[in-house]
Amino acid sequence: MAQNQSLKRVQTQYIVSHTLKRDLSLFVVAIVGLIVLNIVSQQFFFRLDLTEEQRYSISEATKNMLRNLDKPVSITVYLEGDMPAGFQRLQKSIRETLEEFQVYAGHELSFRFVDPLKATDEKGRKDFFLQLNKMGIQQTNLFDEENGQRIQRVIFPGAVVRYNNQEKGVMLLSGNRAASAEETLNQSVENIEYELASAIRQLAAVEKKKVGFIRGHGELPAEDIAGLTQALSEYYQLYEVDLPEKEAIPAYDALIVGKPTEPFSRDDQYKLDQYIMHGGKVLFFLDPLAIDMDSLELGNSFGFVRDVNLDDQLYKYGVRVNKNLVEDIKSGVYPIVAGNVGNQPQIVQLPWPFFPIVNNYADHPIVRNLDATYLRFASTIDTVAVPGVKKIPLVFTSQYSRVLNTPIVVDLQELRQEPRPEAFRSGPQAVAYLLEGTFPSVFENRILPETADKNTFLEKSKPTKLLVVSDGDLIRNDINPRTHKPMPLGFDMFTERTFANKELVLNILSYLTEDHGLIMARAKEIQIRPLDKVAVSKYGTLWQIVNLGLPVLLIAGFGVIKYYVRKRRYARF
Repeated sequence: MAQNQSLKRVQTQYIVSHTLKRDLSLFVVAIVGLIVLNIVSQQFFFRLDLTEEQRYSISEATKNMLRNLDKPVSITVYLEGDMPAGFQRLQKSIRETLEEFQVYAGHELSFRFVDPLKATDEKGRKDFFLQLNKMGIQQTNLFDEENGQRIQRVIFPGAVVRYNNQEKGVMLLSGNRAASAEETLNQSVENIEYELASAIRQLAAVEKKKVGFIRGHGELPAEDIAGLTQALSEYYQLYEVDLPEKEAIPAYDALIVGKPTEPFSRDDQYKLDQYIMHGGKVLFFLDPLAIDMDSLELGNSFGFVRDVNLDDQLYKYGVRVNKNLVEDIKSGVYPIVAGNVGNQPQIVQLPWPFFPIVNNYADHPIVRNLDATYLRFASTIDTVAVPGVKKIPLVFTSQYSRVLNTPIVVDLQELRQEPRPEAFRSGPQAVAYLLEGTFPSVFENRILPETADKNTFLEKSKPTKLLVVSDGDLIRNDINPRTHKPMPLGFDMFTERTFANKELVLNILSYLTEDHGLIMARAKEIQIRPLDKVAVSKYGTLWQIVNLGLPVLLIAGFGVIKYYVRKRRYARF
């Protein structure tokens, strides 16, 4: 009996010793494995984003730009303090994006969050607010309930990016103002990467791309595109290209044809065509009909066909700008004299269907989350089948549109009549097209102009991109009647509202001139997954109990099972 007990004691000691050695070995192996994994991870860096819409990932173009920073970038975000839940979500997303930026930029990028309301005194706050407004960071007024009282909060949802003694303000609350507040915040979250990366790129750009404005055919004068040129000059080098005086178009990254009113000669048409054949990008802003605004002020005006000799060229490329006008119930306003009060004329602003306000866009990075765009006397665009050319409609009027074919009389007296929805049944009409691919030359199988260099002539283009918009006034700014100075592009002096015309052109140029560039960051889409409020009110308490109690029960159950397993394992010894 004693011998059996002694034998069991030896067996127990052996098992315990063997178990300790095994556990110690596993511990040592785990430590060594962690060290090796650390060393390997430093050599082979990767990150995994397991979310469905890749919300924590940034584009390759952004990564490459951040890796190549040669000087420190500092970002100050003025979204801090007491805010509603929606803006707290926006703040969290900004922080997560900047942390992701730091992964690739390393020590070259730093950021901080600042509460702009923490200025020393009232005067200091006002001066600081004015400084932020000048940098393009507009304040947002919010109303909230606190202790049963309605109070107003002021926040500045923006940031200032600093690089190499330069700084730029970035508005991080963006999106389509026609959307709900929740959707606008979600669109702002989707745009964070693009807005911040675009600002860094602008400040850090060593060499700006070259953009030329075609001249020589009655295009918009300099004062009418001052708002556009001012916006573009921050990102591009701008040139005027007097086409009749050029033997060939220089190697610009893009060209803008801004509302020509005189015909292109055959030589000029050839120069433009061969620029495209050699891979050039062109933005066409055209008015197929001429409306005399001076005659309109006197009562009415006829819409005359304006032939600038580009129809056959665009038709060859795959689109046709129609000789018509599109009206839209969703429109801007125009002032008319409705009567007199004493000796003073009474001026009222009435909806003017010839000035569509469009926020019906395609699912494309150029126009994603873009606010409404303002048009004046736009026409419809049709497409033509051309092999190798992809045609993407970007901008549409609303479903309450109608098309007027020539001859057209534009009469201000129509403003006095209430638009009848039943008359606007043409549905959405495309007013802007993006063309991508390889284009046939308009001079294919034709006799070339005498000045043409036959050695460089191409019948088929290199892969390139074109944009055609059926409204030349999309890029035209108003002139302040008091100061006679140009107003910002997209600003409507009648309603004092700024539309997204400038952002649209900037996005288009970015897409056309940068292959797989930062503009692709606008393709990010984050789904809104709201809770069912009825189900929350009905089952909320139950799920709170489950979420709080179930983990505790699982841990306790695991401990009890582990205890009985160990007890049973060693009890026989």
